[in-house]
Amino acid sequence: QVQLVESGGGLVQAGGSLRLSCAASGRAFSRYAMGWFRQAPGKEREFIAAISWSGGSTYYADSVKGRFTISRDSAKNTAYLQMNSLKPEDTAGYYCAAAYYSSSNSFGTQPGHYDYWGQGTQVTVSS
Repeated sequence: QVQLVESGGGLVQAGGSLRLSCAASGRAFSRYAMGWFRQAPGKEREFIAAISWSGGSTYYADSVKGRFTISRDSAKNTAYLQMNSLKPEDTAGYYCAAAYYSSSNSFGTQPGHYDYWGQGTQVTVSS
């Protein structure tokens, strides 16, 4: 089992920044790829970013590319999502997820690729 706890959400004005954290506990975090997703009311869960367990591979949705950065610190068992130039349309609940991969550079981009989920943290961007 892997337990994930997100933090760092809040209310920010358009153009501002937030950094989300996802603290992991349980099984070896270092062998789990991490993903960030978001879900707005009435909408499906949307892929945002992913990072392989080596940290050597990352991938972003077009909607956040160039504004968001995913990273991880395996020594701290924590993944991060740095969000810059926030827009009102970024308003959503943000969720981190973990998936085991034997390959050091693999990751998933769909919710079904992930085995463990955090409880989510709300991000609200005002115009």
